[in-house]
Amino acid sequence: MSYASQLVMTLPEVVLSIGALVLMMVAAWGGQRSSRGVSWAAVAVLVGAGISLIGPASSGGEAFYGLYRADAFAAFAKLLIYIAAGVSIIIAPRFFGATSGDDLKPEYPVLILLSAVGMGIMVSAADLLTLYVGLELQSLAAYVLASFMRRDTRSAEAGLKYFVLGALASGILLYGISLVYGFSGTTLFDDIAARYAAGTSTGLLFGLVFVFAGLAFKISAVPFHMWTPDVYEGAPTPVTAFFASAPKVAAIGLALRVAVEAMGPAAAEWRQIVIFAALASIVLGAVAAIGQSNIKRLLAYSSINNIGFALIGLAAGTQAGVSSVLIYMTIYIAMTLGSFLIVLQMRDEAGRPVEDIAALSGMSQTRPALAAALAMFMFSLAGIPPLFGFYAKFVVFSAAVQAGLFPLAVIGIAASVIGAYYYLRIVKTMYFDEAAPAFPKTGSVVEGGLIALSAAFISPLGYLLIPALGAWAATAARALF
Repeated sequence: MSYASQLVMTLPEVVLSIGALVLMMVAAWGGQRSSRGVSWAAVAVLVGAGISLIGPASSGGEAFYGLYRADAFAAFAKLLIYIAAGVSIIIAPRFFGATSGDDLKPEYPVLILLSAVGMGIMVSAADLLTLYVGLELQSLAAYVLASFMRRDTRSAEAGLKYFVLGALASGILLYGISLVYGFSGTTLFDDIAARYAAGTSTGLLFGLVFVFAGLAFKISAVPFHMWTPDVYEGAPTPVTAFFASAPKVAAIGLALRVAVEAMGPAAAEWRQIVIFAALASIVLGAVAAIGQSNIKRLLAYSSINNIGFALIGLAAGTQAGVSSVLIYMTIYIAMTLGSFLIVLQMRDEAGRPVEDIAALSGMSQTRPALAAALAMFMFSLAGIPPLFGFYAKFVVFSAAVQAGLFPLAVIGIAASVIGAYYYLRIVKTMYFDEAAPAFPKTGSVVEGGLIALSAAFISPLGYLLIPALGAWAATAARALF
């Protein structure tokens, strides 16, 4: 295969890389006044990267001697990543303009693009070294984004915590990679799978444990979740929306590829780790959220809770299980971005962000449309029918039952009832408590349109997409087997 053909297979990353470098130069020469132009240009670059998925980038197979894989699975995950990244860029200018006293800095969309390059490499990795390079590129951009508001103490603290704990997780992952390489003699996923199929030695088993521990940090699964509430609360809200969506898809996609392609023959060993992480994440995410008074911290625990449900699909280890995880993450992206879009509307008369859940009191009277949208997102996150979030949980539980993990599905369903409590508490606050001061209307047509689009997607109208979404997810899952 020619070098040009291999570059065509990596076209989405090429487009994003060139776009990020060009926009970085524009930002350097244009300064602060170029911020909005760079932001919209970055969205255009993401659209171009999405279009470039058509063709060899989604069906080309292996490139660069097996280091990179362009298949339907990677294309599915990348499209979700680009959508979440684009929304995170679009919602940023108004937030930073009102919060930090000046317009958005042009470095923000460039960092998002560079992070998207890393995430694309993560979901296309077919080698442990490619995996690590992609993961670190995504992480380095994320550390800067978390502390983007340098004058804000909480943002600086969030960036520092994320960096320190992220470095620890990277060390754990790298140690696991070194063990797997040391006992298998290769870093290619296919060759590692052959070595696991030949027999799991103690060294390979320890390598598996450390690799999954490192990946658990990236998806903020228990017991490696400790950074999530503090970082989500301290980071600027558009950055938090980004962290809760795109990197989650990339990390879950990477975990799926590693579990199925590299360590598929050792499914009995890693399934125990995944089941523990799934149940612990569901229970802790539900229980810890009950006492939260900050809406961003509550959504952080909601994120941990939802990752637990996604891991149930991974625990199945089947094609149906992988397909169910992809469907779950698609619906999860819409619910999460919609929730954070409403958090962006929470401001006092002076334009300062308000994050107390108590400020939502009586919002059904002061901002009825906004309250209705948030109620829909909360009910959907809780998995209450007929909203689309119910179908997301249904498919992962169904995959677990088909794989013979009936007790896991039963425990997961029972634990989901606990999580419903704090979602319903939000709805109760909006509809039954005495009205608090109304949030002033922002007048942002773009944000209002995105909220309406997200609400429509997770409404019963979303069930009309099941045939297309199910077929696409099944095709993507088939690429791993």
